[in-house]
Amino acid sequence: MNLRDTYRCVRAELEAFLPAGEAEREARLLLCHVLHIGSATLLSRLNEPWTDIEARARLDTAVAARLSRQPLSQILGQWEFYGRSFAVTKNTLTPRPDTEALVDLALAAPGTRALDLGTGTGAIIVSLLAERLGLRAVATDISDAALEVAAQNARAHGVADRLDLLRADWFSGVTGQFDLIVSNPPYVTQPVYATLAPEITQWEPRAALTPGGDGLDAYRAICAGAFGHLRPGGRLLVEIGFDQSAAVAALFRAAGLTAVTVHPDLTGRDRIVAGSAP
Repeated sequence: MNLRDTYRCVRAELEAFLPAGEAEREARLLLCHVLHIGSATLLSRLNEPWTDIEARARLDTAVAARLSRQPLSQILGQWEFYGRSFAVTKNTLTPRPDTEALVDLALAAPGTRALDLGTGTGAIIVSLLAERLGLRAVATDISDAALEVAAQNARAHGVADRLDLLRADWFSGVTGQFDLIVSNPPYVTQPVYATLAPEITQWEPRAALTPGGDGLDAYRAICAGAFGHLRPGGRLLVEIGFDQSAAVAALFRAAGLTAVTVHPDLTGRDRIVAGSAP
Protein backbone atom coordinates (compact mmCIF):
# COMPACT_ATOMS: atom_id res chain seq x y z
CA MET A 1 0.00 0.00 0.00
CA ASN A 2 1.04 3.59 -0.50
CA LEU A 3 0.55 6.39 2.01
CA ARG A 4 -2.79 7.33 0.50
CA ASP A 5 -4.15 3.81 0.99
CA THR A 6 -2.84 3.75 4.56
CA TYR A 7 -4.42 7.13 5.25
CA ARG A 8 -7.78 5.89 3.97
CA CYS A 9 -7.58 2.74 6.11
CA VAL A 10 -6.80 4.70 9.27
CA ARG A 11 -9.59 7.16 8.54
CA ALA A 12 -12.07 4.30 8.06
CA GLU A 13 -11.06 2.74 11.38
CA LEU A 14 -11.50 6.04 13.23
CA GLU A 15 -14.92 6.61 11.66
CA ALA A 16 -16.16 3.82 13.92
CA PHE A 17 -16.54 6.46 16.65
CA LEU A 18 -15.68 9.82 15.06
CA PRO A 19 -17.54 11.97 12.52
CA ALA A 20 -16.03 11.74 9.04
CA GLY A 21 -14.37 15.15 9.13
CA GLU A 22 -12.81 14.54 12.54
CA ALA A 23 -11.64 11.06 11.54
CA GLU A 24 -9.95 12.54 8.48
CA ARG A 25 -8.16 15.16 10.56
CA GLU A 26 -7.00 12.67 13.17
CA ALA A 27 -5.79 10.18 10.56
CA ARG A 28 -3.68 12.93 9.02
CA LEU A 29 -2.25 13.96 12.40
CA LEU A 30 -1.40 10.37 13.33
CA LEU A 31 0.41 9.79 10.05
CA CYS A 32 2.34 13.03 10.43
CA HIS A 33 3.23 12.05 13.98
CA VAL A 34 4.66 8.61 13.17
CA LEU A 35 6.48 9.87 10.06
CA HIS A 36 7.79 13.01 11.81
CA ILE A 37 6.61 15.25 8.97
CA GLY A 38 4.19 18.14 8.54
CA SER A 39 0.82 18.08 6.76
CA ALA A 40 2.15 19.71 3.59
CA THR A 41 4.90 17.09 3.27
CA LEU A 42 2.40 14.29 3.87
CA LEU A 43 0.15 15.56 1.08
CA SER A 44 3.08 15.69 -1.32
CA ARG A 45 4.01 12.07 -0.52
CA LEU A 46 0.62 10.35 -0.56
CA ASN A 47 1.41 8.37 -3.69
CA GLU A 48 4.67 7.03 -2.29
CA PRO A 49 4.81 3.33 -1.32
CA TRP A 50 4.71 2.50 2.40
CA THR A 51 8.18 1.07 3.01
CA ASP A 52 9.12 2.26 6.49
CA ILE A 53 8.59 -0.79 8.71
CA GLU A 54 9.38 1.07 11.94
CA ALA A 55 6.94 3.85 11.08
CA ARG A 56 4.29 1.24 10.27
CA ALA A 57 4.77 -0.29 13.72
CA ARG A 58 4.48 3.15 15.32
CA LEU A 59 1.30 3.80 13.36
CA ASP A 60 -0.23 0.45 14.39
CA THR A 61 0.48 1.28 18.03
CA ALA A 62 -0.92 4.81 17.72
CA VAL A 63 -4.10 3.67 15.96
CA ALA A 64 -4.66 0.93 18.52
CA ALA A 65 -4.31 3.50 21.29
CA ARG A 66 -6.81 5.81 19.60
CA LEU A 67 -9.26 2.94 19.08
CA SER A 68 -9.02 2.31 22.83
CA ARG A 69 -10.26 5.92 23.09
CA GLN A 70 -7.01 7.36 24.40
CA PRO A 71 -7.11 11.10 23.59
CA LEU A 72 -5.24 12.13 20.48
CA SER A 73 -3.35 14.73 22.51
CA GLN A 74 -1.86 12.03 24.76
CA ILE A 75 -0.84 9.91 21.77
CA LEU A 76 0.83 12.88 20.10
CA GLY A 77 2.26 13.99 23.45
CA GLN A 78 1.41 17.61 22.79
CA TRP A 79 -1.46 19.97 21.99
CA GLU A 80 -1.87 23.49 20.68
CA PHE A 81 -3.06 26.25 23.01
CA TYR A 82 -2.93 29.99 22.45
CA GLY A 83 -0.61 29.59 19.49
CA ARG A 84 1.91 27.38 21.29
CA SER A 85 2.51 23.66 21.66
CA PHE A 86 2.20 22.17 25.16
CA ALA A 87 3.28 18.78 26.41
CA VAL A 88 0.32 16.64 27.53
CA THR A 89 0.28 13.39 29.50
CA LYS A 90 -2.28 11.14 31.17
CA ASN A 91 -1.61 13.16 34.35
CA THR A 92 -2.98 16.40 32.89
CA LEU A 93 -6.05 17.64 31.11
CA THR A 94 -5.76 18.47 27.44
CA PRO A 95 -5.85 22.28 27.06
CA ARG A 96 -9.19 23.30 25.50
CA PRO A 97 -9.80 26.19 23.09
CA ASP A 98 -12.53 27.51 25.41
CA THR A 99 -9.89 28.28 28.03
CA GLU A 100 -8.15 30.73 25.69
CA ALA A 101 -10.88 33.21 26.64
CA LEU A 102 -9.43 33.21 30.16
CA VAL A 103 -5.98 34.14 28.84
CA ASP A 104 -7.44 36.94 26.70
CA LEU A 105 -9.29 38.40 29.67
CA ALA A 106 -6.25 38.11 31.94
CA LEU A 107 -4.12 40.03 29.44
CA ALA A 108 -6.67 42.83 29.20
CA ALA A 109 -5.42 44.55 32.37
CA PRO A 110 -1.93 45.33 33.69
CA GLY A 111 -0.14 43.43 36.44
CA THR A 112 3.26 42.19 37.48
CA ARG A 113 2.49 39.19 39.72
CA ALA A 114 0.07 36.33 38.99
CA LEU A 115 -1.06 33.11 40.63
CA ASP A 116 -2.46 30.08 38.80
CA LEU A 117 -4.34 27.60 40.97
CA GLY A 118 -4.50 24.01 39.71
CA THR A 119 -2.14 24.67 36.82
CA GLY A 120 -2.10 21.22 35.18
CA THR A 121 -0.01 21.50 32.00
CA GLY A 122 0.70 25.13 32.89
CA ALA A 123 -0.93 26.20 29.63
CA ILE A 124 -2.66 29.23 31.14
CA ILE A 125 0.18 30.67 33.18
CA VAL A 126 2.90 29.84 30.63
CA SER A 127 0.84 31.58 27.95
CA LEU A 128 0.46 34.65 30.18
CA LEU A 129 4.17 34.76 30.97
CA ALA A 130 5.08 34.33 27.30
CA GLU A 131 2.76 37.16 26.29
CA ARG A 132 3.72 39.55 29.11
CA LEU A 133 7.47 39.70 29.66
CA GLY A 134 7.24 41.81 32.83
CA LEU A 135 5.08 39.26 34.62
CA ARG A 136 6.25 36.88 37.36
CA ALA A 137 4.05 34.07 38.64
CA VAL A 138 3.38 31.23 41.05
CA ALA A 139 1.50 28.13 39.90
CA THR A 140 0.14 25.42 42.16
CA ASP A 141 -1.16 21.91 41.70
CA ILE A 142 -1.85 19.05 44.05
CA SER A 143 -0.29 16.60 41.57
CA ASP A 144 3.50 16.23 41.43
CA ALA A 145 3.17 14.61 38.00
CA ALA A 146 1.23 17.59 36.67
CA LEU A 147 3.82 20.00 38.09
CA GLU A 148 6.54 18.11 36.21
CA VAL A 149 4.63 18.66 32.96
CA ALA A 150 4.11 22.34 33.78
CA ALA A 151 7.84 22.71 34.44
CA GLN A 152 8.61 21.08 31.09
CA ASN A 153 6.28 23.47 29.31
CA ALA A 154 7.70 26.49 31.12
CA ARG A 155 11.20 25.53 30.02
CA ALA A 156 10.07 24.88 26.45
CA HIS A 157 8.63 28.38 26.17
CA GLY A 158 11.44 30.19 27.96
CA VAL A 159 9.54 31.36 31.03
CA ALA A 160 10.83 28.99 33.73
CA ASP A 161 12.92 31.72 35.32
CA ARG A 162 9.76 33.74 36.04
CA LEU A 163 7.59 30.90 37.31
CA ASP A 164 7.62 29.27 40.76
CA LEU A 165 5.84 25.91 40.90
CA LEU A 166 4.37 24.78 44.21
CA ARG A 167 2.67 21.56 45.24
CA ALA A 168 -0.37 22.86 47.07
CA ASP A 169 -4.06 22.30 47.67
CA TRP A 170 -5.36 25.63 46.39
CA PHE A 171 -3.78 28.36 48.58
CA SER A 172 -1.98 26.03 50.98
CA GLY A 173 1.58 27.32 51.33
CA VAL A 174 1.02 30.29 49.00
CA THR A 175 2.33 33.56 50.44
CA GLY A 176 2.08 37.16 49.33
CA GLN A 177 -0.45 39.04 47.25
CA PHE A 178 -1.08 39.11 43.52
CA ASP A 179 -2.45 41.42 40.85
CA LEU A 180 -4.09 38.44 39.18
CA ILE A 181 -5.33 35.02 40.27
CA VAL A 182 -6.51 32.60 37.59
CA SER A 183 -7.87 29.10 37.75
CA ASN A 184 -9.50 26.46 35.59
CA PRO A 185 -10.59 24.25 38.49
CA PRO A 186 -12.52 20.98 38.46
CA TYR A 187 -16.15 21.97 38.02
CA VAL A 188 -18.02 19.13 36.29
CA THR A 189 -20.93 17.87 38.37
CA GLN A 190 -21.14 14.19 39.21
CA PRO A 191 -24.21 13.56 36.97
CA VAL A 192 -22.60 15.31 33.99
CA TYR A 193 -19.28 13.51 34.49
CA ALA A 194 -21.04 10.18 34.07
CA THR A 195 -22.16 11.24 30.56
CA LEU A 196 -18.76 12.34 29.25
CA ALA A 197 -16.84 10.58 26.47
CA PRO A 198 -14.44 7.72 27.29
CA GLU A 199 -11.54 9.91 26.19
CA ILE A 200 -12.27 11.97 29.29
CA THR A 201 -13.58 9.54 31.89
CA GLN A 202 -11.11 6.73 31.13
CA TRP A 203 -7.97 8.70 30.34
CA GLU A 204 -7.91 12.15 31.95
CA PRO A 205 -7.35 12.67 35.70
CA ARG A 206 -10.73 12.61 37.41
CA ALA A 207 -9.63 14.96 40.19
CA ALA A 208 -8.86 17.66 37.62
CA LEU A 209 -12.35 17.42 36.15
CA THR A 210 -14.87 16.94 38.93
CA PRO A 211 -15.04 17.54 42.67
CA GLY A 212 -18.28 15.54 42.70
CA GLY A 213 -21.62 16.82 43.91
CA ASP A 214 -22.70 20.17 42.52
CA GLY A 215 -19.29 20.92 41.03
CA LEU A 216 -18.80 24.09 43.08
CA ASP A 217 -16.44 22.95 45.83
CA ALA A 218 -13.33 24.30 44.09
CA TYR A 219 -14.94 27.73 43.69
CA ARG A 220 -15.84 27.77 47.36
CA ALA A 221 -12.21 27.09 48.30
CA ILE A 222 -10.87 29.66 45.83
CA CYS A 223 -13.27 32.36 46.98
CA ALA A 224 -12.45 31.67 50.62
CA GLY A 225 -8.76 32.30 50.06
CA ALA A 226 -8.69 34.80 47.21
CA PHE A 227 -9.42 37.93 49.19
CA GLY A 228 -6.35 37.49 51.36
CA HIS A 229 -4.09 36.95 48.32
CA LEU A 230 -5.27 39.76 46.06
CA ARG A 231 -3.72 43.20 46.07
CA PRO A 232 -6.22 46.07 46.22
CA GLY A 233 -7.81 46.15 42.79
CA GLY A 234 -6.42 42.71 41.94
CA ARG A 235 -8.54 40.42 39.81
CA LEU A 236 -9.77 36.84 40.19
CA LEU A 237 -10.68 35.00 36.97
CA VAL A 238 -12.03 31.44 36.89
CA GLU A 239 -13.32 29.19 34.16
CA ILE A 240 -16.81 27.76 34.75
CA GLY A 241 -19.22 25.24 33.32
CA PHE A 242 -21.77 26.61 30.86
CA ASP A 243 -24.58 26.66 33.47
CA GLN A 244 -22.64 27.79 36.55
CA SER A 245 -22.30 31.53 36.00
CA ALA A 246 -25.01 32.60 38.46
CA ALA A 247 -23.83 30.28 41.24
CA VAL A 248 -20.14 31.21 40.90
CA ALA A 249 -20.89 34.92 40.60
CA ALA A 250 -22.87 34.66 43.84
CA LEU A 251 -19.88 33.03 45.54
CA PHE A 252 -17.65 35.89 44.32
CA ARG A 253 -19.98 38.53 45.76
CA ALA A 254 -20.38 36.67 49.04
CA ALA A 255 -16.57 36.65 49.36
CA GLY A 256 -16.51 40.45 49.10
CA LEU A 257 -15.28 40.73 45.51
CA THR A 258 -16.57 43.62 43.46
CA ALA A 259 -17.17 44.33 39.76
CA VAL A 260 -18.27 40.72 39.30
CA THR A 261 -18.88 39.97 35.62
CA VAL A 262 -19.49 36.94 33.39
CA HIS A 263 -17.70 36.56 30.05
CA PRO A 264 -18.35 34.20 27.11
CA ASP A 265 -16.00 31.93 25.19
CA LEU A 266 -15.74 31.94 21.38
CA THR A 267 -18.96 29.91 21.08
CA GLY A 268 -20.89 32.51 23.09
CA ARG A 269 -21.38 30.32 26.15
CA ASP A 270 -20.72 31.69 29.64
CA ARG A 271 -17.15 30.63 30.37
CA ILE A 272 -15.38 33.06 32.74
CA VAL A 273 -16.41 34.74 35.99
CA ALA A 274 -14.30 37.74 36.95
CA GLY A 275 -14.16 39.83 40.10
CA SER A 276 -11.90 42.35 41.79
CA ALA A 277 -10.69 43.08 45.30
CA PRO A 278 -11.84 46.52 46.48
